[in-house]
Amino acid sequence: MRGNGFKTLLLLTVLTSLCLWGGYAAAGNIGILVALVLSGVMNLGSYWFSARFLLRLYDAREVSLLESPYLFRLVRRVSRGAGLLVPRVYLIPENAPNAFAAGRNQKHGIVAVTEGLLRALDEEELEAVLAHELAHIRDRDTLLTSVAATLAGALSSLANFALWGVMLGAPRGQEERGSALSTLFTLLFSPIAATLVRFSVSPAREFAADEASALITGNPLALASALEKIERESRTLPFYSGSLETAHLFIQNPFPSARLSGLFRTHPPTAERVRRLLAMAPIYHLAA
Repeated sequence: MRGNGFKTLLLLTVLTSLCLWGGYAAAGNIGILVALVLSGVMNLGSYWFSARFLLRLYDAREVSLLESPYLFRLVRRVSRGAGLLVPRVYLIPENAPNAFAAGRNQKHGIVAVTEGLLRALDEEELEAVLAHELAHIRDRDTLLTSVAATLAGALSSLANFALWGVMLGAPRGQEERGSALSTLFTLLFSPIAATLVRFSVSPAREFAADEASALITGNPLALASALEKIERESRTLPFYSGSLETAHLFIQNPFPSARLSGLFRTHPPTAERVRRLLAMAPIYHLAA
């Protein structure tokens, strides 16, 4: 969508501005030049390689038709129903059920599902989840959300580097000062990273993908059931890989109990999503 392209450009501009500001504060004009090169590398990298970064972050591996014919059959069927190219399929070695889509366009689209999702959902529910993710690819949500996740992760990493630099470089008599500065870095960068993520996503985006899933499959009740199962099992099955900055990519937040999950909250309440899907059910029943 055109709005997503504008938001992506704005995100990259904000990152460049932050890098330039930090470079000038650290080393004046020379720092600006270094920051300009750094921001250029990060901008290009986030656009071209964000999906690859995300797959590596979650230790996802691409699966073939021979390895998982059941999953491939569903992806192909949903892609045909959505009028999309068949994306590449990846499997995440996590027991918690979840899924996300990424890629800068249809040609480079990918869908990643956890091993737990395949075990938790029946065929209709899994098909509905895949349709939801493919809707994000079709609407080019994945370009924006992937870039936002990469940039938010980069900012959090910068905060961590700064934190350790202060702690390791401070003399013994300045440990309290180092601790105060590290807290300041965390307070400064975490809200910025969270703002980037919040800017890139909205409840409307998830509601739209839910509705698209119902249109593609003709079965809103399947997605409603899948969302309830994913939320229920996510409460007891933790995610061991990834980071909070990427939680918005998934169909539901994979880190519901994390300390900063409220700061990075990007999904509408499951109860509201289910309510909307249930309200759509009579329409599809009559159409059938």
